[in-house]
Amino acid sequence: MRLKLLTLALALSALPLAGHSEDLLDAYREARANDPVLSQADATRLAVGEGVTQARALMLPQLNGAYSLNQQPAGSAATNGVLAGSDHSRSRQLSATLNQSVVDLSQWANLSAARSSASSQDATYQAALQDLYVRVTTAYFGVLTSQDALIFAKANEDAFKEAYEQADQRFKVGLSAVTDVYQAKSNYELAKAQTIAAQNTLNDAREALTQITGKPAGELKKLREDLPLTPPTPADPDAWVKAALTSNATIQASQYSVESAEHSINAARAGHLPTLNATVTRGKTTSWLENGSYADLSGNRLNGNYGTTIGLTVNVPIFSGGATQSRVRQSIYQRDEAQDSLESTRRQVVRNTLNFYRSVIAGISQVEANKASVESGQKALEATRAGFDVGTQTMLNVLNAIQTLTEAENSYSQSRHALVLDQLQLKEAAGSIDLKDMEMVNAMLQ
Repeated sequence: MRLKLLTLALALSALPLAGHSEDLLDAYREARANDPVLSQADATRLAVGEGVTQARALMLPQLNGAYSLNQQPAGSAATNGVLAGSDHSRSRQLSATLNQSVVDLSQWANLSAARSSASSQDATYQAALQDLYVRVTTAYFGVLTSQDALIFAKANEDAFKEAYEQADQRFKVGLSAVTDVYQAKSNYELAKAQTIAAQNTLNDAREALTQITGKPAGELKKLREDLPLTPPTPADPDAWVKAALTSNATIQASQYSVESAEHSINAARAGHLPTLNATVTRGKTTSWLENGSYADLSGNRLNGNYGTTIGLTVNVPIFSGGATQSRVRQSIYQRDEAQDSLESTRRQVVRNTLNFYRSVIAGISQVEANKASVESGQKALEATRAGFDVGTQTMLNVLNAIQTLTEAENSYSQSRHALVLDQLQLKEAAGSIDLKDMEMVNAMLQ
């Protein structure tokens, strides 16, 4: 009997599934609306952006109102012209004060630091948005890879089951040794365990996609057979590195963080400088006795009058116990930390860019090699089975041929999916990935 189970399983896997199948853009739209990681980055961006408004607010006019009510005990000395006697004396003050910072260099530096921090978080959000393209595609193709692995594992199991049954029949009629039966049964049981593991891996891959999209993963469109094997353009790794150092969103976020730290140093140093504030106060004070009468020492009633006070206040810091110097040193250390983080990010981006570039180049060759391996494995299995039928090949040779073919099919599936992911990750590292790249990948599905 010729073994056709693997070919049949692969053919069935290539057929369109009944009903509507989800594609990559469907998964992306769900993730764009429901992914908590991206939502968290957006909320952080908005929260940090409010720091600009708060820093600017300190430089704008500040208006405050005050109201106070005071009482002097009976028999106390006259206060504010109120007649002392047996009655309590009371006073009421109502005022409004307008304060405007005229000169405070620390406020300008803090505003610049807040703007740089907001720009850094904007870049971080862009990095998270670009990373969503890759995360969705990785999870989507993770399901496809696991589905193929399950198909191959099941086909492998069926093939070993057939081989076991055939070995058992040949043993019963005296055409083979019992060792062939034991060997075939051992491989069959191992194949069943591999099928169970493949099913578990597929279940987890579906959950990984659901974790991003917020919806259970349905039937997914598969990668078509005629996959474009195009090398990166430009075909120069240094050009990709140069683009990454300029456009990578994570590097840009780190650069803005360094700028923010520099402005914070200026703000801390401004703590040594004088500040100038202008104030305008308008208020009214009214005093009276407990019996409700208004009187001064001469017996005149005091209803109070509104008055306006205008002033400039110069504050000259002289000594703060070393706190200002400490804040300057702290800001310098934080700037140094930001610079080190920027350099670390740059080196990681350079490494990732070169790695993904080389992976794409190598991936093209791997796909071609694995495809040729599958074709050779199919022919080898057919020849081995034919030789077994005529007695020139052993059962062990058949089992080895089956296992070789399924491993080749699995490697071919993995290399095809990995090539597409490497292409996307290369563009992400270079900072050039966008929705059009997702659409191009989606066009490769069927």
